[in-house]
Amino acid sequence: MTAQRELAALSFEDALQELEEIVRSLEGGKGSLAQAIADYERGSALRQHCERKLAEAEAKVQAIVEGPGGPVLRDVE
Repeated sequence: MTAQRELAALSFEDALQELEEIVRSLEGGKGSLAQAIADYERGSALRQHCERKLAEAEAKVQAIVEGPGGPVLRDVE
């Protein structure tokens, strides 16, 4: 599985947890420069993934409209 496909398969919660682990690792300053750069790149990709997931969730929340039977979710795609 490519890194992009693997990333797309992550839930928001899993991506956020991995991002938090990367941040702690980078803040700790342990490891090589090469590893820090790789971690930073992965963290950047995780951040973008989380932002996309949040934008999708926000669009769904904004798509909730009042219907005759109460609130309904209109199609946002």
